[in-house]
Amino acid sequence: MSSEQSNNPLHGLTFANLVTRLVEHYGWDGMAQRIDINCFKSDPSVKSSLKFLRKTQWARDKVEDLYISTFVKHSPWGNAK
Repeated sequence: MSSEQSNNPLHGLTFANLVTRLVEHYGWDGMAQRIDINCFKSDPSVKSSLKFLRKTQWARDKVEDLYISTFVKHSPWGNAK
């Protein structure tokens, strides 16, 4: 395993797990308040969100940043993006 991956707090997480955990923590309304994208506001589901996020890098970056700031404490990655 490279040192880059061993220091990556998202290493080993699927994007589905990441979104699911955030939704469990914030709910869909909380997600929509924190990241203003329609897949979190209009008839949200993990499946529809993943479909959009897999095609949209800027939105995926925001979700990753939210995950890191929410669940990864004292991480050098917290201010990386």
